[in-house]
Amino acid sequence: MMNSVPSPTGNVAARILAQEREDLEALAVLLDRHLARNDKILVQKTEMGGTEAYVGSVTLEWFASRVRFASRLPLFRQHVNQQTDNVDIDADSIEIIQQRPLDWSRQAPLAQYLAARKTHKFPPVLVVINRPWVDEPTAPEWDPYGLANKSAADFTPLDANGKVGLLDVSEDVTIFVLDGQHRLMGVQGLMELIKTGKLQRYKKDKKPLGAFITVDDLRQEYHIEPAYLQNLAKEKIGIEFISAIVTGESREEARRRIRSIFVHVNLMATPLSKGQLAQLNEDNGFAIVARKIAVFHPILKDVEDRNPRVNWDSATVAAKSTVLTTLQALQEMCDRYLGHRFTHWKPSEKKDLIPMRPEDKELEKGISEFKQLFDNLATLPSYRRLEEGTETPEMRRFSFEKDGGEGNLLFRPVGQIALTQAIGILVFKKDFSLTAIFQKLGQYDANGGFSGMDKPESLWYGILYDPNKKRVLVAGRDLAAKLIVYIVAGTDDDMERAELRRLLAEARTIFDRSMGFDGKFTEPRDVGLPPVIN
Repeated sequence: MMNSVPSPTGNVAARILAQEREDLEALAVLLDRHLARNDKILVQKTEMGGTEAYVGSVTLEWFASRVRFASRLPLFRQHVNQQTDNVDIDADSIEIIQQRPLDWSRQAPLAQYLAARKTHKFPPVLVVINRPWVDEPTAPEWDPYGLANKSAADFTPLDANGKVGLLDVSEDVTIFVLDGQHRLMGVQGLMELIKTGKLQRYKKDKKPLGAFITVDDLRQEYHIEPAYLQNLAKEKIGIEFISAIVTGESREEARRRIRSIFVHVNLMATPLSKGQLAQLNEDNGFAIVARKIAVFHPILKDVEDRNPRVNWDSATVAAKSTVLTTLQALQEMCDRYLGHRFTHWKPSEKKDLIPMRPEDKELEKGISEFKQLFDNLATLPSYRRLEEGTETPEMRRFSFEKDGGEGNLLFRPVGQIALTQAIGILVFKKDFSLTAIFQKLGQYDANGGFSGMDKPESLWYGILYDPNKKRVLVAGRDLAAKLIVYIVAGTDDDMERAELRRLLAEARTIFDRSMGFDGKFTEPRDVGLPPVIN
């Protein structure tokens, strides 16, 4: 029997694998030793547009305690408003920086988002790293020509190419956020909530607003336990460091570079429109239901050879637009209708807490009920005309606009919201069935009740139509909803009827004279209520 002889190739491979394991173990020991320190952060060095940067991650607790707002850079110190942490703009500071003001009303919602959303995520922040010598012209780090002989960022490479290493963030280093000031604000709010058990809400200018948000509020509303909140402090956020000054740079050159980066990262950060937020929101139950109806309901969904019926982005609809409504309006309609049924989809306004995503079964029920509403809306004579080939601009335009139009409030988002708000009251507070409501509304629409809102004969003249500025009057939406409730359900309450008559007369009053339904001026007391639909 022959003895097997180990393959030389096999021995080499085994030695290579063993060496790789040893190298990895040594690297793990080295990293553990350095990562346990608070004065150095493991980073990767990058370069873009001539600017060196160092990318890493830090805990939320470290971020909140070590990073300061951009306004605290020594460059701006004499211009800082100590109350708001904003740069006061004057003839001097405007040449230093054009800074987006901090909006302190955002702190509480951002802190709540981190605390209440299990799937929360903040994008990385951009910060500038500074050292005391940068602001001392006589420091030895400056050469006789006023140029820096070293960088403010002290980076120790760990690889041969100098791409991965340790960045010094010891206590004498100061760090200022350039992009992510409101993220810093939100994380600081979370840390305050964790440490003190409460968080003050503010107005935009950091003036206190209302009651504190407390850990007890979060526990009751979102079932969040204190132990979970404590663990959030150890979560990590991405962070990118740039140096306040680099080798060979003058202080003025550094100032221009930092200002340019600050301005451009803010210019690139275009905020989402309300329509885009409605498209993307996966936590607001009303937004989710509205999207489903917009996509699938026959009166709204995209159909081949038919103009789109929903504006997915803008909050308004132009007179000549072929869309019927907007996604934002659909969300508000859903809120004002299903808000009666699913009150918990919208947390207490008093506490100003953010909503959580409803359970799937509730969402299915909400979609079903909102679909029933739109099934009935589609039966109204004005909307049936769409299926007969009439285009929305013909129905929407006022009579005096180019090519004329019907001036129908059902083709204006504000009118759609008012109508839905009224139907919600009739269904959920006055126990009317949708069938009974739409029998009356169908009759009212067939008689032209929703049309000609730009004419004095219309109930909506002065309420949803401003005769002075000849445009839609959004402020009259709630009164319009009350009037729709009245013409459908009537009222036995004399005080309620008198108050509604007063509000209607005021809306139709110009100076001291009111516009009667016959198109003639009359005394306010002579403006009566419309008849209830039989």
